[in-house]
Amino acid sequence: MRAFTAKQILKHNNSKSAWVIVDEKIYNITEFMQDHPGGEDLILDHAGTDITELMKDKLQHEHSEAAYSLLSEYCIGTVCDVDDSKEDEYYVPTDPVLDHKANGFLDLTQPMFFQLWRSKFSKQLYLDQVHKPRYLPDPAPYFGHHHVLEPLTRTPWYLVPLVWIPFVIYQLYQSSLLDTLKTTAHGFGTGIFTWTLLEYTLHRFLFHMDDNLPDHWFAFLLHFTLHGIHHYLPMDKYRLVFPPVLTCIVGAPVIMFAHSAFMPSFAHAFIAGAWAAYICYDCTHYFLHHASIGAPAHLKEMKKYHLAHHYKNYESGYGITSKIWDYVFSTVLEY
Repeated sequence: MRAFTAKQILKHNNSKSAWVIVDEKIYNITEFMQDHPGGEDLILDHAGTDITELMKDKLQHEHSEAAYSLLSEYCIGTVCDVDDSKEDEYYVPTDPVLDHKANGFLDLTQPMFFQLWRSKFSKQLYLDQVHKPRYLPDPAPYFGHHHVLEPLTRTPWYLVPLVWIPFVIYQLYQSSLLDTLKTTAHGFGTGIFTWTLLEYTLHRFLFHMDDNLPDHWFAFLLHFTLHGIHHYLPMDKYRLVFPPVLTCIVGAPVIMFAHSAFMPSFAHAFIAGAWAAYICYDCTHYFLHHASIGAPAHLKEMKKYHLAHHYKNYESGYGITSKIWDYVFSTVLEY
């Protein structure tokens, strides 16, 4: 591991290269800036400096054990007093083999699905590890890079509006053929409202059913596939939004409920509203993780809020597009 002088480190104080010092070790956190729960501005304010005390400050910005664990993966060197004229910048990614040996969990060089299939992990080990974020520069294999099902596990964000906006338009069209625009608008609004509650409910009671998760390998596999993989690899850009196939499976009961509970015109509009809200949800989720937040105050706040859910306390802060239902059900995340 290379040693750098304070003078060299100080030069890495911008969005293209951000280094920090913690306990005499140097960390290149450039890749992590956009995902920092406190926002990238906070990192830029202290880039190139020693933030050891800041990270321990209980009044301002105390960091969790998970944060320190994640930080360790960005270590590139140590501080020294000897000047070195060579200032090549490099980034040392997480070593999957060492991580596997140290934690006894998944080997990220191998397909994760088959490791979870009939795994012998205890429930405690699984939950401890799946909520300990890792970082890889490229997506980890789920079925295997050459497996026919692997592409189905990776979804670029733009596929969500590309696939589902036509579906929303079709549902609205069907509703308008059967009744008045007033009925269509009413059903559409009801669908949007229902999704906001469904978003919270799914996230809290299905995706985070940690306490009620059966101590069985198949339960771990389902949990990991639905949401665990996102907490395990929160910066994986291709596993942030729902694959269309998975959306069909989770959304089928919503469609059946709509057609059984409402008249056809209202049902079609309800489905359109729910899916339109879902599109906003998934695109917002991607945005919160991987976009630079500028002017929109709400999105800037939700970015900090959601990333705090990942890196500070995953047992609260279930809202993605807003905190409304967190306030209603007293699960607001304080950070």
